[in-house]
Amino acid sequence: MTVLRFTNEHEWISFDNGTATVGITDYAAHQLGDIVFIELPEIGKSLAKGGQAAVVESVKAASEVYSPASGTVTAINQAIADQPGQVNESPEGEGWFYKMSLSTPGELSGLMDKDAYEAYLKTLDH
Repeated sequence: MTVLRFTNEHEWISFDNGTATVGITDYAAHQLGDIVFIELPEIGKSLAKGGQAAVVESVKAASEVYSPASGTVTAINQAIADQPGQVNESPEGEGWFYKMSLSTPGELSGLMDKDAYEAYLKTLDH
């Protein structure tokens, strides 16, 4: 069964069969505007929950992407490094950033589920 969670910084993490996939939310992609450059973490890099994992640059701003959980990067989405606009088109699908093995899967329990994240979005100034 897949577990999907969200952070206050608008990252999502999907965990299934021991592998976690991380990206930015649709809300974050819309706030950034047209994404023109993405710096992904290196495969094998250890990430700490809340630590910087990637950098996204758009026509509006540069923004850091933080790791929603601790673990080791096992794969990156080279397609979005080559064509960053894919994140705008499918931020919660084909526009994923990296996959990782979690060192502490229990960290996911502190993140929001989809309903909680949608409620959180309603509290933000649009």
